[in-house]
Amino acid sequence: MIDPAITSFLEDRKEKWLKGKVKRTTTGVEKAELELQASKFFSLEVWLPDAAKRAKQLFMVSHPGKFSHPSVKISSVVVMRNPTKDGFLRSGNVAVDLDVFGNAAALDVYKFLSLRLADTQTILTHLEKKTQVITEQFAIASTPFDELLHDLLLIKECSNAGIRTSGNLKQVYFVVGAGYHLLSTLSPSGIMFKLKERINVLRFSDEAKEAREAKKKNSYSENHFSDLYGLSVIGFGGTKPQNISVLNNENGGTAYLLPSLPPELTPRSIQLPRNNFFSDTLWPKAYKDNFQQLHAVFTDERNNIHIRNKRDWIVKGIIYQVVDRLWMVRYSEAGWSESENYRQLPKHQKIWLDQHFATTRAENAEWITSVKSDFARWFVITYKKLLGNDALGIGDEQLLYFNSMISECEEALR
Repeated sequence: MIDPAITSFLEDRKEKWLKGKVKRTTTGVEKAELELQASKFFSLEVWLPDAAKRAKQLFMVSHPGKFSHPSVKISSVVVMRNPTKDGFLRSGNVAVDLDVFGNAAALDVYKFLSLRLADTQTILTHLEKKTQVITEQFAIASTPFDELLHDLLLIKECSNAGIRTSGNLKQVYFVVGAGYHLLSTLSPSGIMFKLKERINVLRFSDEAKEAREAKKKNSYSENHFSDLYGLSVIGFGGTKPQNISVLNNENGGTAYLLPSLPPELTPRSIQLPRNNFFSDTLWPKAYKDNFQQLHAVFTDERNNIHIRNKRDWIVKGIIYQVVDRLWMVRYSEAGWSESENYRQLPKHQKIWLDQHFATTRAENAEWITSVKSDFARWFVITYKKLLGNDALGIGDEQLLYFNSMISECEEALR
């Protein structure tokens, strides 16, 4: 008994053939003759040997050359690689079927070979394994099974003797040692259209449509959806996509291109310190006005509560400006100080600046003493750098003063 998939296929081919032959002016007698002719030609006994002879007009490939140029004539390229957990999107790591190209008039042969029989295996798979199932299905009087098997499997043989390339292929020079290799780039159509299939499911599945509608109505949905931006559509074959390949024809001659653009890097608003937060991250000129005001207070001969309060207010203003810079560093990705680039940064400053050490900061307060000492020294160094020859001599008394003011603001530094 012929498998229902084969019967349905032949019946469909018969109906399409008759549809193209029967016109409004066709008489009843002529129509009956055409139906008789179709029933004979599209019987397995007659159609199968004809299809087997036409199979050699098609070639199974993984990388069709015609995607580069419709006139390309190259050797059939079939890349079969084992899957590897290497993180690359490549042949072998994506489960896709082989593509087919050749005489468009013979594409029905490939469609026939792709039919799945009752056991869910394709006719081509059965032929490759030479199973008892396919031997029984193809037991026809007109042609021996072995002859049918040989002719139908020619679809998997190389289209040209030896290796043949074409000047119409896209090519690129690839550096190898002191010279170059000229590489021909081919499109992995199976992967290309598998990508299109997944994108279409992502965008147009019933679940995605339902979720989008729920969002539009501002209502709850158990489904979710995702969007891909910057997609481009590329076409192959124009009005005759079947001339490129079977998969191209099945996909209407179009595929998707994902954006392939240089990354847009967000410039850092602050430089991460490599050796010392105070010297690497704080730009002295940014505090020039503050230190000039502080110098004016230092040189004021009056010594009253108002002058001292003004001095404290200026110093605390500088401290809180530095705290703002501190948090700009802390907003960087946690763990940045563990990079080799920052190996010279003192450990106490790593704990202070890197959010990776937030727990350490909370549980251990030893680091804060070293940070306050660094901060006080920065006050002295920056004052002398900005005021130059006008700077007053800073002794232990002034250093202790800076330390005391920093201690008053210690909570902000944690």
